[in-house]
Order: sequence, then C-alpha cells, then structure tokens
Amino acid sequence: MFNLGPQELFWLFLIVLFLFGAKRIPEIGRSIGKGIQEFKKGMKEVETEINGNDKGPSTTTGDDPKKP
Repeated sequence: MFNLGPQELFWLFLIVLFLFGAKRIPEIGRSIGKGIQEFKKGMKEVETEINGNDKGPSTTTGDDPKKP
C-alpha cells in the first residue's frame, strides 16, 4: 500500500521526533494504545450485545411448563 522502506521510515521517525520532541513521543504512544484498547473493548461489548440478542426474546416467566 505505502511501500515504505527503511530509509523512508527513518526520515518519518526523524520528522516526528522534531515535531513532537523526545519527551512527548512516549505520551503519544500511551494515548494511542489506550485509545485502541477502548475501541476494542467497545467493539467486544457491541458484539456480545448483538450475539446476545440473536437468541430472541426470553419467553420464560419462571414457571416450568413441564412440571405438573
């Protein structure tokens, strides 16, 4: 897609280093990691909600019709 080689990655890293500084790069990495973690958590919650609703509405009222 981008075909980035080692030289291009080096220049990209240098530009990011100059723009944000050495102290801000770990903070940026941490915040990106937390964002990805929250996104995955949200996706998992939505997925379980959708899969839980696929079973249909619950028709049990607490009384077991098989019992006399």
